[in-house]
Amino acid sequence: MPPLRTALLQSSGRPGHVDENIKVLDGAARRAAEAGARLLVCPELFLTGYAIGRDVPRLAEPADGPSARAVAEIAVRHGLAVLYGYPERAGEEIFNAAQLIGPDGAALANYRKTHLFGCFEQEWFTPGEQPVVQAELDGVRIGIVICYDVEFPENVRAHALAGTGLLLVPTAVMHPFQFVAESVVPVRAFESQLYVAYVNRTGPEGEFEFVGLSCLAGPDGTVRSRAGRGEELVIGEVDPEFLSASRAANPYLRDRRPGLYGSLV
Repeated sequence: MPPLRTALLQSSGRPGHVDENIKVLDGAARRAAEAGARLLVCPELFLTGYAIGRDVPRLAEPADGPSARAVAEIAVRHGLAVLYGYPERAGEEIFNAAQLIGPDGAALANYRKTHLFGCFEQEWFTPGEQPVVQAELDGVRIGIVICYDVEFPENVRAHALAGTGLLLVPTAVMHPFQFVAESVVPVRAFESQLYVAYVNRTGPEGEFEFVGLSCLAGPDGTVRSRAGRGEELVIGEVDPEFLSASRAANPYLRDRRPGLYGSLV
């Protein structure tokens, strides 16, 4: 099975301007496809911006709304899958969500953030209740979490046990939490034996300063691709054969003793 070439779009786009962010995504998809990527991953709440405060209800859309259709057109035009973050409206509730659209324009998976970070998120969003959401792309089982979710080892381990080989993490990690991108994410990849694509926003936005440092970490704990602090498109490869070999060599998953862990829950 050939490696899945994956593109990480480190960008904050134009907060509050969905149409402009769709254009940024389209341009990134074109460059990613030209580089041979089959998957493009965007940051948390990329379509609207993160620090949008009271504009959350105005900018929220259903999972099959106009932005989803626009992203589907981009995916088909460039022949690659796209994972994007957006505020999802479902009835009276709004979720911090991320949706994966396939190269054929079909919706493959939609995930709602389960662990909301800070007062802003807790004020405007409802937490999701489904911890493991997956899809298949080119023979790779893909899972999705969002930002703060990956800082809970239980979330990542649940994905590993469900067979996730590549965990997509659109994020909005800010100063002074850059150690999450630098240290926590590679450790998560190693301890749960999977690839992690961690894709961040960058630069100032409202009261926040996003730190960039997007990365693709492998199951051996090494960072295969790493962005700096500015706008950047980073390309890396997810190798299913290396993943299988790493899981065979590393005993974490098979040496677990679940009967001892009841006190954790």
